[in-house]
Amino acid sequence: MPAPGLQALILCGPGSSFPTFTANPDENPKALLPIANRPMVWYPIEFCYRSGITNIALVCPPSAAEAITTALNTNPFLTGLPHPHPDLLAPKDLDYNTGTAEILRLPELREVITSDFIVLPCDLVCELGGDRLLQAWMVKAASLTNLLGDEESSTPNGGMGVWYETKTETPVKGEETDLIATSPMTPSSAPVSKDSLLPHLSYLTYSMPTDSLRDLTDEKGIFPIRHGLLRKHPKLRMLTTHRDAHIYILPKWILDFIQRNERLETIGEDVIGWWAKASWQTGLFDKLGFKSILDSTSTLEPGQSSHGPATSGEYEGSASPTGSQERSQRAPHEPFPKRYDGLTARPKQSAVPPLLAYIHPSQQEAPLIRRVDTTQLLLAVSLQLAKLPSIEEAGPSPPSPFAHMKKIAYPDGVKHRTTITRQDCLVADNVVVEEKTSIKESVVGANCQIKEGAKLFQCLLMDGVVVGKGCKLTRCILGKRSEIGEGSTLTNCEVQENLLVEPRTDDKDNKLMSSSGLEASEQEMQDVLQEMDDGNSIEDGESALRSSQPPYNRVPASSDPYCTNASLPVVKWTMLFNRAYVETIWSSGFLVCLPRAAEWYSEGELLHFAALGLRAEVAQRGSESTLANSNGLSPRQNPAYDLKPTSAYPFRWMRMHIT
Repeated sequence: MPAPGLQALILCGPGSSFPTFTANPDENPKALLPIANRPMVWYPIEFCYRSGITNIALVCPPSAAEAITTALNTNPFLTGLPHPHPDLLAPKDLDYNTGTAEILRLPELREVITSDFIVLPCDLVCELGGDRLLQAWMVKAASLTNLLGDEESSTPNGGMGVWYETKTETPVKGEETDLIATSPMTPSSAPVSKDSLLPHLSYLTYSMPTDSLRDLTDEKGIFPIRHGLLRKHPKLRMLTTHRDAHIYILPKWILDFIQRNERLETIGEDVIGWWAKASWQTGLFDKLGFKSILDSTSTLEPGQSSHGPATSGEYEGSASPTGSQERSQRAPHEPFPKRYDGLTARPKQSAVPPLLAYIHPSQQEAPLIRRVDTTQLLLAVSLQLAKLPSIEEAGPSPPSPFAHMKKIAYPDGVKHRTTITRQDCLVADNVVVEEKTSIKESVVGANCQIKEGAKLFQCLLMDGVVVGKGCKLTRCILGKRSEIGEGSTLTNCEVQENLLVEPRTDDKDNKLMSSSGLEASEQEMQDVLQEMDDGNSIEDGESALRSSQPPYNRVPASSDPYCTNASLPVVKWTMLFNRAYVETIWSSGFLVCLPRAAEWYSEGELLHFAALGLRAEVAQRGSESTLANSNGLSPRQNPAYDLKPTSAYPFRWMRMHIT
């Protein structure tokens, strides 16, 4: 396949919605979680190669670079990818809280992006050929001036996103959705091929996550629609069960747009959302700085192009703000620009480059597009891929790009008198399956041991798992190198890596995790005791918390935007627990946020606070006012400090009292 000339950025996020398996995202990043026995990041990389894109960069925080680099050099699926291999980009200021749009502001990213580019999440599973998406973008959103070679007045390229239906035959409860509004494109008189995606393209006019939509309707009681939207796009189609696949084909000028508008934090909700609105909402074109950005894009030096490859097709209803003025200055070529005007239907007024939406059809035979950003989706998509015929079973018909060579990679490891349903199972290399074992609709990773009499139904086992004799596992996800004691029965459970589940455990709908890593080390305990002996005693809790001496860093309450009572001192304090950064607000007690991914702590549970003279009392589960009833504090608005634990922010608020 010819190279399209685009660059690809694959964003490797923290995996906060996989708390059981990414408790330490630096050592176990989300990008390396297995989907149907392949590392998650393999899927978007393979998508790029199928698209003809070989200039690929994986973007991750510096702390995760070592783990991902090791996987790229050792994992057989990643080492088996074509050359050139992806580059790893770890900007020094990138962390797990950086928004996707903020990533594109980092100087390291702006330096490496030299052409139009495509942004992908590391959790994308896309069976649809990327070359078909790029072709549709080139036909409908890329500039015709590149095709004609008129580089002196290069018209800015547009962009495109992808959305897919979530209400499929295998729906996943609680899957995120988005509200999108689209307007139909002018049908082309030219015939299109059967495989063309053009019939599924439309103009994107509005985009918003469904959660934000609920907040808006709860606040206003209605969903307000501007008259300007209906005037500009009278034929409007609104969808609420589709989801943004986070596949974005973007022009290079979008970097300047993001740099200019510093309040844009995410690509999907902010950049795409405001770009769509700017095409119809009066005043946004100038307010968002489109004019100056597109002016600089449209007035390049002769022979210079900011968009990389030449592209072909129509450019419907969009133009550079200064294009008509530039054409009027080219008197020697007056006849050609007139014909050129007719081809592009360039409007007289300024217009935003087109932003297109590809709405993926939901028919059963349609290629799979899914984001895998929760444990439920990890299990569901893995089981769905396990049903694909293997390459050796495909016959004359072309196999899926995600098909494995064999359903059971190591048949010699499977003993007699076992049941493995080949049509819906995947069993990796070096797996030992003992007698009287039943494995149905499951995915088993490499080097696992399934002992005698065990029964697995709709389970996902990562590498190195040991399942004891007589175990019964239903819809469970087992982390790598975990071990299930014999005679255990688990249903809808997640088991953390390296965890030993006691024999004859009977559990349901639970996350089984170790508390190791939260307790203080021996050296840390000795350091605190030494500080106490040196006079920095914490027996008087209030005076200690108000102290400005290490390890306490006192911050005036007025500098905390979330504290409503400026007379309360705010203390930021690093606990003795590994990886536990605690932000506290002092009143009669203070609040502590612990990054522990297990269920809510049981009421009255004592954590290892003895050395600090602190007693823990868990707030009752419920409304956000629980902890604010007597403190005069309003609940924090930042979702990372939300009282209610969510899969995205698995934090726990606790009230701590001085004893």
